[in-house]
Amino acid sequence: MEFLNCILLCLCLAGLSIQAFLSFGRRSKAIPRTRLPPGPKPFPLIGNLFELGDKPHLSLTKLSQRYGPIISLQLGQVTTIVISSASLAKEILRTHDHVFCNRTIPDAVNSYKHCEYSMVWLPVSNRWRNLRKICNSQLFAAKVLDANQANRRVKVQELIAEVRESKEKGVPVNIGRAAFKTTLNLLSRTIFSVDLANPSNDTARELKETIWGIMEEIGKPNVADYFPLLRKLDPQGIRRRLTNHFQKTIVLFDRMINQRLESRKGKSYIPTNDMLDTLLNMGEEKNEEMDNTEVEHLFLDLIGAGTDTTSATMEWAMAELLRSPEKLVKAQAELEQIIGKGKPIEEPDIARLPYLQAIIKETFRMHPTVPLLLPRKAGLEVEIGGYIVPKGAQVLINAWAVGRDSGVWDNPNLFTPERFLGSEIDVMGRNFELIPFGGGRRICPGLPLAMRMLPLMLGSILNCFDWKLEDGAVPETMNMEDKFGLTLQMAHSLSAVPN
Repeated sequence: MEFLNCILLCLCLAGLSIQAFLSFGRRSKAIPRTRLPPGPKPFPLIGNLFELGDKPHLSLTKLSQRYGPIISLQLGQVTTIVISSASLAKEILRTHDHVFCNRTIPDAVNSYKHCEYSMVWLPVSNRWRNLRKICNSQLFAAKVLDANQANRRVKVQELIAEVRESKEKGVPVNIGRAAFKTTLNLLSRTIFSVDLANPSNDTARELKETIWGIMEEIGKPNVADYFPLLRKLDPQGIRRRLTNHFQKTIVLFDRMINQRLESRKGKSYIPTNDMLDTLLNMGEEKNEEMDNTEVEHLFLDLIGAGTDTTSATMEWAMAELLRSPEKLVKAQAELEQIIGKGKPIEEPDIARLPYLQAIIKETFRMHPTVPLLLPRKAGLEVEIGGYIVPKGAQVLINAWAVGRDSGVWDNPNLFTPERFLGSEIDVMGRNFELIPFGGGRRICPGLPLAMRMLPLMLGSILNCFDWKLEDGAVPETMNMEDKFGLTLQMAHSLSAVPN
């Protein structure tokens, strides 16, 4: 409703209307609609903004079912191309990756100048390549992940202990919150050598709310993105709220960085060899001061994206298993046979648990954490699927629709992990039917860690406990509604009772 009200406000701004009309007219002359992909006829001035609704991944899927796997929309003054098939996603993410490797920048991420430092939003450039190199070599490389197995083991043991305490008290476990805390502590220990989710304070809860606030605000349809004259006005307050969220998080990181810098001055300092030390060492080796701002925004990317996506996927997986008890029994039978009932799993065990891996893949297929991926921008005019994608157009890949494509998947709305048994389809960006992490040069750098953490956490709590829904709820009445942000969350958080 807030978004629709702002659209109506736009119509009252005469100057804006004239600019939008003229701009729309020029664009229409430059690229005839007969050469653009098909799509619903745009209204004057506002274009197809009313088509988005409050769940754009669903609205755009319905439009693709009507107009085809590539459609064009006029969102205010922004020409937007939406891709909803694996074959066309491959053209964007692989064949023409060099054309679509940069992003359209939402007005919201101008908050705190985040887009100027963020690996997520920076254009492909030397700064972006350096950040990717740091992530790939210092955080997510196989040898680094192998060396940190003990940390992950400890964090999973703490998760099991927390669930066991809930079992003894007879209280349900909030699955998303527990997964968020575990992932947050793992990442913060990797980066800072400390647990940010300390039991003695509410950091985990507060940070989860802040991180979700960031994802929600960035993911909201924002009229300022579609009418540039409105950017200074920030009519929905998105940039203002996001600035507040960024500030809370960056103040925390700034305090931790300054504490480390002070510690390093002491003669008794013992290097931690965590990511913060690594980055500070790199700055010293180059004989220049490390830019704290760059470090803070990098940590914001890593912790923001890593915690929210992992906890959301964990919650969806548990929800689907509880809604399909026969799948839950099958998963526990595999774990009992391979691992032994009641034992946490170790990372080398994951390869011996094909059904557990299939559950993770099926969860990603049905509930991709970033349903529209992140927006791309056409660097050149290019032909895709027989249609013209004009230079400067915003390109959205509807991973949610790709995962529900009945032309690729049998019974796509049913949770069926068995479809992946014996299948070579994975989430590494090679199979475009399943692209929860994107693809091409901008594939999510945290993929290797996520694919270790998710089966480790999920498999351990399935093997160590039996589960039931709280308050006598039954699978048939479970609320599986989602809420749209940059990530796709359960609209009603999942609580389950361990036995």
